[in-house]
Amino acid sequence: MDRPAPFAPAHLRRVLLWLTLLCISLALLLTQGRWEGVWLAEWTGAPYPVALVPGTVLMVFTAALLCEFVDTGLGMGFGTLMAPLLLIIGFEPQDIVPAVLFSELVTGLAAGLLHRYDGNIDLIRDRRARRTLILLATLSAAGAVAAVLFGIQFGSRWFAFGGVAVVLVLGLLTLAKARQPACFRGWGILAIALMAAFSKGVSGGGYGPLVTSGQIVCGMPARQAVAITSIAEALTCLVVLMGYVAVKGAPDWTLALPLAGGALLAVPWATLGVDHLPQTWLRAGVGVLTLALGLWSLVTLLG
Repeated sequence: MDRPAPFAPAHLRRVLLWLTLLCISLALLLTQGRWEGVWLAEWTGAPYPVALVPGTVLMVFTAALLCEFVDTGLGMGFGTLMAPLLLIIGFEPQDIVPAVLFSELVTGLAAGLLHRYDGNIDLIRDRRARRTLILLATLSAAGAVAAVLFGIQFGSRWFAFGGVAVVLVLGLLTLAKARQPACFRGWGILAIALMAAFSKGVSGGGYGPLVTSGQIVCGMPARQAVAITSIAEALTCLVVLMGYVAVKGAPDWTLALPLAGGALLAVPWATLGVDHLPQTWLRAGVGVLTLALGLWSLVTLLG
């Protein structure tokens, strides 16, 4: 299990396809004078007052690609990193949250398929992995509905500090168990799933650090934990996004297209990296990134 997989010649087809899609995407971004998200906006009937110049689109696209590579490879980071970056660029919170949720929905589904293709998880034959995914997805969906309601009524700050504290503790525990995985504990996933869903619904980020590190602490192999998180997060994002639209109405979809486009291009490389890294390295990477994201979130809250 700890031995990395060899790089098969068949992966060269993925490399060539990826390079082709990258060139097409960059050509579209650099030649488009204005980016207004027309297709999604007209499909949903939402307004699209924000216009993105090519430079801003390219910045969003590149940041999404890099953040999603980390997210798909280690099971966390996209929402936590992209949300403050988009704020710095100048987007409004009401535009950021649905765009991040939509991006993680499509990339999570794509990552789940490629994790299966690369052999990181087999939900058909592995009963424990399948049950863990069903448990996480079901409880996260229920928690996400409550998160949208409570987040809108009370504000996200009430839940943020508690979530950061849990993330920091899980990061330390993941590092402590990097060399010797723990025994599987199904009961520990219950509280983690609900708390992570609240975090996702309130802020658009925070789901990955809780669920990925929580699974590893509860004894799930690192590759499976990363893959399960991608799929469960996609389903959670779908529920949260539907609740967001139901409560607040159709958002501005302008930001979602370059964000999702850049993020999708990171998925094929990230799942391949998970397949080639030893489990010990993955556990250590998850622990370090969990601590880093927890500290990042804490500094953001205090600032």
